[in-house]
Amino acid sequence: MAVVETEKHGQIFVVRMNRPDRLNALNHEMRTELSKAWNEFRASRELEVAIFTGAGRGFCAGEDMKESLKDGAPGGRRPEIEDPFMSGKLEKPVIAAINGFAMGGGFMLVERTDLRVAVREAVFEVSEAKRWLLGGYNHGHIANLPYPVAMEMALGFRFTAQRFYEIGFVNRLVDAAELMPTAMSMAEHLLTLPPASRVNTVHMMRQMRPAPSADQQRLADALHDHGAKSDLMESRAAFAEKRKPNFKGWNDPEDRYRLPTLESVKKK
Repeated sequence: MAVVETEKHGQIFVVRMNRPDRLNALNHEMRTELSKAWNEFRASRELEVAIFTGAGRGFCAGEDMKESLKDGAPGGRRPEIEDPFMSGKLEKPVIAAINGFAMGGGFMLVERTDLRVAVREAVFEVSEAKRWLLGGYNHGHIANLPYPVAMEMALGFRFTAQRFYEIGFVNRLVDAAELMPTAMSMAEHLLTLPPASRVNTVHMMRQMRPAPSADQQRLADALHDHGAKSDLMESRAAFAEKRKPNFKGWNDPEDRYRLPTLESVKKK
């Protein structure tokens, strides 16, 4: 069974993650096959719009924790070939058809798409606060959401599809039977536009998305090292073993009060 399935419908390319027994968790094999699919889409002279979805009751549960524990490294192994979807080098529009859970890395896949259709039962979570030493500080910012909503996302609270629809993160909210037909209808609309208009508009819209400043990114890099690195694997082990984690926090308890600041990381 292929872990990533693709279909061609004229100029529309469907990419479907296919590990339903694991809620389409991102193991090394799936990351590699997704890279191949997105490279095929990017290189094609015929395909113009993609629909990205999952099989079963999950869109994508994010990092495959069992594989990370086996490898002894958090975050999962990246594919050897570049993934243009994840690197931002994919020039063509992608529509997310969110069929269920979109958690952690799965949420980040949704975030990189241009238009989003979700089933009413879908659940979203930015999981970084649960797995790393810094929560998802940039996701709500990139989505241009109000500060308290962005903070809620960054701290790992779960969101329903209805809530995301109401705050403008999801374009359409539909019953499960209408998910792919609605995504196909949106793709077909894009194909009615003059080709240059579609290409230029998608490109321009992407350039206008907010992004952390260089100083803010340097601060984030510093905060990724502020704490006990052993907690990275402990969070994953506790998740896989379905138990309460035993976090250390800091190697030196005084580090709790030694937060790096924007001033401290600015380049002189």
